[in-house]
Amino acid sequence: MKNSFGTSVTLTLFGESHGPMLGAVLDGLAPGLELDEGFIARQLGLRRPAGRISTARREADEFQIVSGLFEGHTTGTPLTILIPNADARSRDYAATRALPRPGHADYTAYMKYHGFEDYRGGGHFSGRVTAALVAAGAVCIQALRTRGIWIGTHVARCAGIADRDFGADWKADFALLENEAFAVLDPAAGEAMRTAIEAAARDGDSVGGVLETAVLGLPAGVGEPWFDTLEGLLAHGLFSIPAVKGVEFGAGFGLSELRGSAANDAFFMDGDTVRTRTNHNGGINGGISNGMPLLYRCAVKPTPSIYKTQQTVDMLRGTDAELSLRGRHDPAIVHRARVVVDSVSALVLCDALALRYGTDWLARQEAEGRR
Repeated sequence: MKNSFGTSVTLTLFGESHGPMLGAVLDGLAPGLELDEGFIARQLGLRRPAGRISTARREADEFQIVSGLFEGHTTGTPLTILIPNADARSRDYAATRALPRPGHADYTAYMKYHGFEDYRGGGHFSGRVTAALVAAGAVCIQALRTRGIWIGTHVARCAGIADRDFGADWKADFALLENEAFAVLDPAAGEAMRTAIEAAARDGDSVGGVLETAVLGLPAGVGEPWFDTLEGLLAHGLFSIPAVKGVEFGAGFGLSELRGSAANDAFFMDGDTVRTRTNHNGGINGGISNGMPLLYRCAVKPTPSIYKTQQTVDMLRGTDAELSLRGRHDPAIVHRARVVVDSVSALVLCDALALRYGTDWLARQEAEGRR
């Protein structure tokens, strides 16, 4: 299970940055889920680089579903998605084979795989592999939407510039983010972030940021106490995303600065539904969803591939060395990582819901319609 995640709905990723193709296998999906392949393509488009704030590598991501789909519906058997690589330039990495890039997995991969790893472009550790993750996540997002569960993520901070918070009208904010390649709620903040990213690129440097995610429509009672808490499952998945170095839920570390009277979310009856007046705990109590919106943030570090000369080592000679990178690199990846966070969130939630309600729950309405 080293490259697989999940218990009931599982995902396995395979492929390398400069290999012939990437892929994902989703197993445990309910039969009868209607899939829109155009939506998968749209999600891949949100991950794809564009303009001066992204890498110059251009991949069409022309995916193919080769199993688990028949007549537009999932069959219940493993769904396999293949995505070819077409714009790799492996020669950019040959000269620095023995020089691990600071901040990357080059050195740790070398130690784990004894030098047999595919080092080109980061190999299996590359952010390029998230294309397969996004394709699989698009399937899970569609499954969640059949049950009225929606996920939205925006760039809350980038290069020290803050976007506005989600407002009272969650659905309007989600609609605003739906097709935005640079997902912010305040256009002025987004423009300032872009300017800062471009400035870092001109300096041969990079910047990081924070992504904030909300999930609407998740019923209360999902998750387990102790070792499979909903926060724990989400954090496990989110930390698998390259460059994510921190995850917090609700007020997160800010809760430590409050008294209990301020940190607690008071309950009240909204008609027949139990709700809380605040959401400092991010929609989770005791590791289990409470019916309020899930709210969490991911810290995304600056892209480690930069054009400034950096100190490293020569692993073959056993000496100190300097590294000056060539190739094509992102001055920021936080805006591209947004759709990856949505995808991982959808996978985790599909798995947790299948464990709670049964495998067929996510596609039950469609399956009943075919009978």
